[in-house]
Amino acid sequence: MTVVEALTHALDADRVRVDADARSARRHDYWMVSSLRDRQGRGAPMPACVVRPASVADVQTTVRLCAAHGAALVPFGQGSGVVGGVIAGPETVLLDLGALNRVREIDPVNLTARFDAGVNGLVAEEAVAALGLTIGHWPQSIALSTVGGWIATRASGQFSTAYGNIEDIVYAVEAVLPSGDLVTLGRGPRAAAGPDLRHVMLGSEGTLGVITGVTLSLRRKAAAQAVTAFAAKTMQAGFDFQREIVQTGWRPPVMRQYDERESGRLHADARDCAVIMVHEGPASLVAAEVEAVTTLAAEMGLAPLPPAIVEHWLGHRNHVPGWDQILDRGIVADTVEVSAPWDRIGAVYDAATRSVSEIPGCLAASAHSSHVYRSGLNLYFTFAIRPDAAQDMEAAYFESWRRVMTETAAAGGSLSHHHGIGRIRRDWMETELGATGVTLLQTLKRALDPAGVMNPGVLVPD
Repeated sequence: MTVVEALTHALDADRVRVDADARSARRHDYWMVSSLRDRQGRGAPMPACVVRPASVADVQTTVRLCAAHGAALVPFGQGSGVVGGVIAGPETVLLDLGALNRVREIDPVNLTARFDAGVNGLVAEEAVAALGLTIGHWPQSIALSTVGGWIATRASGQFSTAYGNIEDIVYAVEAVLPSGDLVTLGRGPRAAAGPDLRHVMLGSEGTLGVITGVTLSLRRKAAAQAVTAFAAKTMQAGFDFQREIVQTGWRPPVMRQYDERESGRLHADARDCAVIMVHEGPASLVAAEVEAVTTLAAEMGLAPLPPAIVEHWLGHRNHVPGWDQILDRGIVADTVEVSAPWDRIGAVYDAATRSVSEIPGCLAASAHSSHVYRSGLNLYFTFAIRPDAAQDMEAAYFESWRRVMTETAAAGGSLSHHHGIGRIRRDWMETELGATGVTLLQTLKRALDPAGVMNPGVLVPD
């Protein structure tokens, strides 16, 4: 009996789909390389079947049958990942969690919310917003991603400087292990019960289990909001300004800085290296923070910019062109997010943008920062390359990534901030973790998934 036959026998018939439409729609995520290969007739094959579980028990059954048959199992949320975390093979079982979409409970006393893993991010936010609450997690993909996907990819949101990344928001994680056993990790607001096993699932990208439920810690909706914007003469001047703000103790939820090229795309009134901020919280705190950063900007030589720049960003921040619009023009493009300490971030920016700009056919090599910490910040590089020949597009894409990774590592930065590893960064993991760290990750993978069926080819170097 094949794994598809076994699944069809064990689950309700409508839970196992073998029709071409279902299989084709879930062959891969939103990685540009997958879209490029589709256009060139080299795309990922369709999976053997798509399983759409109706319950956690269905997930357990699916996991156990895949392990017994040695069939690769790839969890699928909404396919918004951009690093090749989902690529089907002809023997792959694609586990679509979209039917696990219940809002299980919202607790306004303890400020927690429990969701099925397949709940859409915007649906989750709107559910708690109806009670005057917020998750505070606003990834650009909020309307295209799931709460389980946020955990699996170790995601970050646009308001993270004050509200934290997903690891700061998650309260508990429910997951089906590769053995088929169910585990719930996290019982209280904090625990000293050995290593925090929630982090086994955070960033695991479907390689160590299937996330089926998520409990998130909420916030009350901010009473007041204000925006500010300033122009720094150089990227380093802007970095210094942001460092002084956070190390002084202020926490604007949004702090973003754009180089001159990206400032020009941000808004017609932006100039130099624009720094924009959104301030939220109690009205008195917001007023004090606005006054403090405005005073600091004047002291450090940054000029004020119109608040309309930030309002425009708030209204358009999730609007980006699709890959087809870019590929139609013979261009490959992507964003590469990294991070580094304050004393190294300038060197990362200079080296990476310079190196990418030297690639033949380069149309853009720019960056902005979008997440700030006491000890450093991230950079979000953008590249666009139009090679002379269509057959060179994929090579140009990988060369751009190679240069950003190489220069970031050489300058002492970290090679991923919030998009995860997938396939594009997998072979750089030794640079990030060291050889011993990679061995540790491989050991964990073998211990949890001895059959090697959970999303093979992703995250863990061979």
